[in-house]
Amino acid sequence: MSKAKLQASLFKGLFAMLALWMLPLLLNATQLPTHLLRNDLVNLKASALIDEMGMELQEKTGIYAYVIATNEHFPERFNLVEYSKQYEAKLSKPYVLFIFAPYATITKKSDAKGRVGIIPSSEQIKALYDYDGVRDAAINVVAIKDSNTDESKFNVGIVQAYSELADELAHAKGVKLTKTIPNEMGLMMTILRVLVYAGSLAVLWIFMLRPLWLRLQKKRADERA
Repeated sequence: MSKAKLQASLFKGLFAMLALWMLPLLLNATQLPTHLLRNDLVNLKASALIDEMGMELQEKTGIYAYVIATNEHFPERFNLVEYSKQYEAKLSKPYVLFIFAPYATITKKSDAKGRVGIIPSSEQIKALYDYDGVRDAAINVVAIKDSNTDESKFNVGIVQAYSELADELAHAKGVKLTKTIPNEMGLMMTILRVLVYAGSLAVLWIFMLRPLWLRLQKKRADERA
């Protein structure tokens, strides 16, 4: 066999091995996530994380958690419950549907934008999670003023809120998930609240309670004298 033919044969073998190695990666990358009903915002990595958490939640609790990440510009007071009905054929009960719409108008006067909707399949499912906690897990990330792009914050916010939702549903069912992400932002906000409350108490003590206490001490000392 000539040198040229040998090199060609080696290259063919190398490409064949490379193709076999990359096939699972390509299949995973192109596989549509089962828990994202609409995706205008989420990248492949975030999609994979959502699907991993959703599958574990589904397997351990029997509850489905879906996401709609939309770039639609909904008008003020747009009905997200009515909007969600177009996806009913894709929903398996019991479920919770998380809608993230960062370009939806909140009020025309302030030009504020960004809405989150959390829609359960029943009142029983609704009782298994804290609406405010799940919503804030997304909003707290998006509201941060830093150098990250809006798209990056949308991805982190959606994943963090979905993780919070999955954890709360699992906790209510008495199981623990291993694929979810610790809510570091929630911990940070709790620490900040504690610091704010502690600071308020310190100010109250320094400027109001301590002077009053000193006056009482002085009055008692004068009475004893």
